[in-house]
Amino acid sequence: MLRIHFTGADLRRIRLAESVDPFWELVFSRHRLADPAPPAALRPWLEAVRQEGELRRHERVVAALTPFGPYFPDFITPPEGLQGLDAGLQAILGTPRARLRHEMRTLARTAPLPGWGRRLAEGETATLMNLAATLRSYHAIAIEPYQDTIDAAVAAEVSRRRRDLAAGGPEGLLRGLAPLMRWQPPLLEVDYDVDRDLYLHGRGLLLIPSYFCRRVPVALADPDLPPTLVYPIDCHSHWQANRSESLVALLGATRATVLAAIDGGATTTQLAERAATSPASVSRHTRVLRDAGLIETHRHGTAVLHVTTPLGRTLLSAGR
Repeated sequence: MLRIHFTGADLRRIRLAESVDPFWELVFSRHRLADPAPPAALRPWLEAVRQEGELRRHERVVAALTPFGPYFPDFITPPEGLQGLDAGLQAILGTPRARLRHEMRTLARTAPLPGWGRRLAEGETATLMNLAATLRSYHAIAIEPYQDTIDAAVAAEVSRRRRDLAAGGPEGLLRGLAPLMRWQPPLLEVDYDVDRDLYLHGRGLLLIPSYFCRRVPVALADPDLPPTLVYPIDCHSHWQANRSESLVALLGATRATVLAAIDGGATTTQLAERAATSPASVSRHTRVLRDAGLIETHRHGTAVLHVTTPLGRTLLSAGR
């Protein structure tokens, strides 16, 4: 079990990532490729990527750095990843040699290192450059073609957690993460593969929802790094690739997110918050959805309430 120790300052500094982190998805997608019992919702993705002949070569490199456990190096998932793939790769290329040496030696205690892994541990520039190129190529095959599907699912998860935060504050957000984790003030108890304690010491906690993460959340190994917890999104939010891509292709990523975010009824302002876009943009998208018969709009005083029609609900349930 992982026990995360909060103070009042930590609760005030809890944050929720607003976008997909490509490096955590890269790590967990590789785990799904090696999963002996992959979830049914990801099987279309698995079938598609396994047909890519180039993937195997890149996957071997990623696999050497990201075993299932109990450890993989933190430098492979830099915080700059939330700024995009390029920013994260630049951070990896700039990893200090002392840190590379320490983390690769830690990895070597539990997993065999290939020859290039020892050169990486010494900070050899050419090896670091080759690693960055390999990560980019792996991402282009395993992640990028499915980015709209991933973005839509994570956006729906973020919208859900925002509602928990708005309704119950930081503690409401943490309570809403059950049963993956349990908020027992001042502890957040997380089902985990190793037993450890993480003391936040006023630094707060960054929560990152992940599309490919499964079963248990994962924290950075080094307790001195900014506290981060990556957790799997609700399994029902995983859209099967063939259906979800068709839905996104039909509606567009933002419009599909708006339709999913209505979630039993929402005003234009609420939809703008849930879909992370402007009210003007929501109005344009809801007009198209209404004209297509997927939603109905009702006015209550000065508020405008949007609800899904039976056709809209059928379309969403078929895409999930």
